[in-house]
Amino acid sequence: DRVRIAPEYVAAKFGLRNHWYPVRLADEVDENKPLAVTLLGENILLNRIDGRVYALKDRCIHRGVALSRKIECHTKGTITCWYHGFTYRFDDGVLCDIVAVKSSNVIGRRRIKTYPVEEVQGLVFVFVGDDDFEPPPLAHDVPPGFLDADMTVRAQWREVNANWRIGAENGFDSTHIYIHKDSVLVDDAALALALGLQPRGDHAFETQVGSDGPSGVFDNFSPDRVVPIFSGTIEGEEVLRGAVNGKNLLPHSISMWLPCVLKVDPWPAPDLTQFEWYVPIDGERHIYLQTLGRRCRTDSEVAAFDREFHERWVPAALNGFNDDDVWAREATQPFYADDRGWLEEQLYEPDGNIVAWRNFVAKHARGFQQPEHIDPLLRE
Repeated sequence: DRVRIAPEYVAAKFGLRNHWYPVRLADEVDENKPLAVTLLGENILLNRIDGRVYALKDRCIHRGVALSRKIECHTKGTITCWYHGFTYRFDDGVLCDIVAVKSSNVIGRRRIKTYPVEEVQGLVFVFVGDDDFEPPPLAHDVPPGFLDADMTVRAQWREVNANWRIGAENGFDSTHIYIHKDSVLVDDAALALALGLQPRGDHAFETQVGSDGPSGVFDNFSPDRVVPIFSGTIEGEEVLRGAVNGKNLLPHSISMWLPCVLKVDPWPAPDLTQFEWYVPIDGERHIYLQTLGRRCRTDSEVAAFDREFHERWVPAALNGFNDDDVWAREATQPFYADDRGWLEEQLYEPDGNIVAWRNFVAKHARGFQQPEHIDPLLRE
C-alpha cells in the first residue's frame, strides 16, 4: 500500500525554520571580504570583522536590490548599497548613514535583518529563524559527539542539484548501499560491505527527542533487528556477492538529526565518524557538507589526521564513495520536483526508517520555511 506522508514534510521544500545550519568552511570567510550565500531561499551576506563572523540579509531596504551585486565597504563593519548609498552596520543591521545625502529621517530608524552566527569545528553556522524566536544552543542542532573537545573535524562541501530532503533520505536509506558495491573505498578501507541492510520490522529504528540536546532518528544495528544482505539473488539464483572479505564491517550506527544531518559511526574507518549535512539552498539545490571526525589527543595526531583527510579520505571516501550518492540524488530529483513524487512513490519495508524520519520532521521541527521568508527571485 502507498505510504501516507505528513503534509508538513511535503511543505518543507525550502527547509526547516528556527534551526542552525552550517553554510561555509570558516577559512572561506575572510576578514573584511563579504561573501554572498543562499540559505533556505534567503540571500545572506557573511563577513568577518575583527575575527568574528556576522550575517546580514543581502537586500537593501530602500529598493530591494542585492547588496552583493557590487560590494562597497567604505568603513570596517559597514556595507554601503551601490545604488543610493544606504549604509548598514553588519553587527546589528541598522541603517547608520546614507552617503549620497546629508541627512534623512530614516537613518537610525530602519534596519536589515541580521542572523545569529556560531563558528565551531572549522564551520560557520547560521541560524535562520523568526525574529522573536530565541535561538537554542548550537548543541541542540548537531549530532552527539560532534562538538566534543577531543573531536577533530575536517570538512569539504559542494552544491548538489537536488532538494535537501532527497539528500537526507539518500543518506539514511537502508538499502541504497547497493549503489556503492563497486566503490574504490571497499578495497581502500578493507570494508566488508553488504549489498543492503534489511530491518526486522519497525523496532529496527528508534527516535530521540532532546529537551536539552539534539533530536533524531537512529537505526539499531543489533543482529536481531537488522540483517546485512551479502548475497543478491534473482529468482533463486545468486547474481551478486557483497564485499565479504574485508576485515571492517562498518558502520555500527547510522542516525539522522534535526535539522538535516546524518551521523555514520564508525565510517569510513574504525576510528572515524562521518557527519554530513544536506543544507537547503532553495527548493532545488542543497549544500552537501561532508565532515570526518577523529578523536585526537595531541597536535601531532591532529596534523596526521589533516594529511590523511586530504590525501586519502577525500579522494577515496568523500569523493570516490559519496560521488555515487550525489549522482543518485540528482537522478531522483526530477521525480519529486513538482511534489507529485511524494504521492506516487512505492515504498517497501526497508524504507521504514525514512518514513520514521519524515514523520519525525513533521512533528518535531521548530518551524517550516514559508514563501514570505524566501527571496522574491527564488520563489516558485
